[in-house]
Amino acid sequence: MAEPTPRRNEPRLRPAPLLFEPAEAAADPEHFFDLESIEDPRALLSRATELTLAFRAAADRAVEFQAIAAAQLADPKRFDRLSPADIAERAEWTEDYARKMVEFGRDLLRGAEGLHANPADPV
Repeated sequence: MAEPTPRRNEPRLRPAPLLFEPAEAAADPEHFFDLESIEDPRALLSRATELTLAFRAAADRAVEFQAIAAAQLADPKRFDRLSPADIAERAEWTEDYARKMVEFGRDLLRGAEGLHANPADPV
């Protein structure tokens, strides 16, 4: 699994809408967000690129939530806190990666606290 890369000053991209996949279409292994039905290569490239960016944005956001959860689970103030080894086991990570995710999550939480502490201050 790739390590998280914090992007503090970059604007968060809004992913392209992921259109609903009917159950019949999702069951077909050749079907993928109706891309197989697009015949114009320009339109296919455009829609496939939109989906790629959407999936990347969703994956980045999910990693941030994993990191926040890891930091919360490792919080020394919790009576039921988990060790990095326990977190690694639950998330199927290495212990070293779990430690990095806990620290990344703490950084994210500190950033969120700073935003709520003084919302008028843009810095």
